[in-house]
Amino acid sequence: MPITYWTHPKAGMPARIEDYAILGDTQSAALVGRDGSIDWLCLPRFDSDACFAALLGDERHGRWQIAPQGAVRAAHRRYREGSLVLETTFETEEGVVRVVDCMPPRQRDPDLVRVVECVSGSVVMRMELKIRFGYGATLPWIRVNGACITALAGPDALSLYPGAGGVGMTIEEDGEAVLRAEFRLAAGERTGLVLVWHPSTEAPPAGLDPFAEIDATDAWWSAWAARCTYEGPFRGAVLRSLLTLKALTYLPSGGIVAAATTSLPEALGGVRNWDYRFCWLRDATFSLLALMESGYQDEAQAWCDWLLRAVAGHPAQFQIMYGVLGERRLTEIELPWLPGYEGSAPVRIGNAAVDQFQLDVFGEVMNCIHHARRLGVTLDAETWGFQRALLDHLELRWREPDEGIWEVRGPRRHFTHSKVMAWVSFDRAIRDAESFGLPGPVEHWKEVREAIHADVCAHGFDARRNSFTQYYGTDALDASLLLVPLVGFLPAEDPRIAGTVAAIQADLTDESGLTLRYRPDPATDGLPPGEGAFIACTAWLADCLALLGQLDEARRLFDRLLSFQNDVGLLSEEYDVKHARFLGNFPQALSHTALVNTARILSVPHVPAPLCGGR
Repeated sequence: MPITYWTHPKAGMPARIEDYAILGDTQSAALVGRDGSIDWLCLPRFDSDACFAALLGDERHGRWQIAPQGAVRAAHRRYREGSLVLETTFETEEGVVRVVDCMPPRQRDPDLVRVVECVSGSVVMRMELKIRFGYGATLPWIRVNGACITALAGPDALSLYPGAGGVGMTIEEDGEAVLRAEFRLAAGERTGLVLVWHPSTEAPPAGLDPFAEIDATDAWWSAWAARCTYEGPFRGAVLRSLLTLKALTYLPSGGIVAAATTSLPEALGGVRNWDYRFCWLRDATFSLLALMESGYQDEAQAWCDWLLRAVAGHPAQFQIMYGVLGERRLTEIELPWLPGYEGSAPVRIGNAAVDQFQLDVFGEVMNCIHHARRLGVTLDAETWGFQRALLDHLELRWREPDEGIWEVRGPRRHFTHSKVMAWVSFDRAIRDAESFGLPGPVEHWKEVREAIHADVCAHGFDARRNSFTQYYGTDALDASLLLVPLVGFLPAEDPRIAGTVAAIQADLTDESGLTLRYRPDPATDGLPPGEGAFIACTAWLADCLALLGQLDEARRLFDRLLSFQNDVGLLSEEYDVKHARFLGNFPQALSHTALVNTARILSVPHVPAPLCGGR
């Protein structure tokens, strides 16, 4: 990525979502701003309570900042190549200093490592650490334990090991559970700090060498990145997206979270603020397709194992999402003490969508498993038995209305995309049975597949508009209809596909050409209107244009999408063109997945759609 320079903001100004970068250890993640402040961190898991929650409030709700004491003339940052080690360089009147941040791959206790090194001159640095457990609600008790300082409250403890490298650093506590320090670094000098989470019932673990941890973390990520098989013209953007997807995996179980945050708004000041720190089956399957097609089969194997554990039981209890270890109870509550990102309230943890019926999820799971088999992932007989049980259940329910891919909180509808994905479920089962010799009532499945196909074409297509529609009986559009050719329901040359793409371009694209999910209607989705352009949907439009042979237009749209990446290559869920800002939770797995798949299509134009049944 090109280096982007930044002017230090005035005190108290909230950081924009695009001002953040992610650190991760494949079990949790932190967001660090351009100003050297870590404003979001949940430990020990993605969905644990936050100990830094300034992202959804202000510094009173917890953060850890390391930055120059004086004025910053400019700053720039980058990830080390093929790595999740972040370097932020500050230019001051006194000199130039660099802060290097990472979360080392987990051994036992989660660590956050920060190394400060002076590049030139002599710079006074300032550190401020405000630990606030319970999403900013709980002030900890501070105590000194020999070489470390420990903050604890309830079950949680964080121990800070300061001053590695021989640079003098005196940390003071102000009586309000805030740790502060000032220290000067001259050219060539460096110091390191390590923050370790551990249960409050246990003694602080042994301190780590921060410099060795930075090197080891860099090597770990670089070794993972070296396995990437994509060598096309968009390799830099693709590899950064794959690294981000890997950072959103929960290594102990194989689960994949949709994003690292909760309640970043879909419209500033609005109420569409949801918790994305869970494992949506849909989002995970998209992520795995991107990873598998790029040479990462191990992640697919781990996710399939996680899936069987998570959904164990009767198919009638099949959920659309689970916790990182397969937890089923994800109760949604509001946190009134957090004002929300730029006043976007309420702040929510948990997600009530867990109780929704979303028909499309069956198809995404079946399609993902199909591609895993095609790419050589070893799946046992239990997996096929699970798939057959899902099909038996789906045959009983595919005619029912559902909440759909966008999880509307209004009445259930016969969403066209949902029916198409029910068709995908049976289509992929038929392909697997015929290609891999798996037992099953294939002829019966073909009859069901044909019945669903006929139903969609009869009720989900508006001949007057020459387009598929959002749900049966309406003329409204929905960007999920762009998946109709991508999953192989109809070939791209079918005139109904060209008509649908043209209708979406006319009605669901903003002034910059980015694509909206749909036109929000309170009667349909049960919420006030207002959201940005959806990044994944924009990529799907580029995919369709490529399939229709409009390669130049597809490439222009994809280049436009790439231009919205922040300076370190990350994407949020949505983009507000009017204000040139990210919206929604961040970084968003679905956005990065879509980027990878579109890059593959545009790199080799004859490559089939990434979600279709195979080659």
